[in-house]
Amino acid sequence: MTKSDKLTCLECGAINRVPGDKIAKGPKCGVCGAALADGKVRELDFKMLEKATTNDGAPLVVDFWAPWCGPCRMMAPEFAKAAVAMSPDVRFAKINTEEFPQASQKYGIRGIPLLILFRNGKEVARQAGAMPAIQIENFLRAKTGVSV
Repeated sequence: MTKSDKLTCLECGAINRVPGDKIAKGPKCGVCGAALADGKVRELDFKMLEKATTNDGAPLVVDFWAPWCGPCRMMAPEFAKAAVAMSPDVRFAKINTEEFPQASQKYGIRGIPLLILFRNGKEVARQAGAMPAIQIENFLRAKTGVSV
């Protein structure tokens, strides 16, 4: 029997159960049809962040950022490159801490950009500062065991 993971659709919020051997085949949400693990970075609101970090069994890395932050803007394309490289094993999302200050409060964010890796409802690791794609990938490989 193949292990399955729950994945929150980052478009509609539906929780999908996906068999482990189907993740690489591009699973889609059973409700809205959106891709669940396609290598794209999704912009989240606080409610979706809470749902995904609580329910997802697969690794989800979230970039906490703000539009006024120069290093955050510089890292955005690198984060997107890492998302493509780590897909479908790790999903990527970001949340604007200026728009959703409750995210900073809940997760104790003191500086941005900040990456937090979540899995099975728990924070697994965090990494502060702007980084190139390869450094993001190395951080995630070390913390998830994924060898993409």
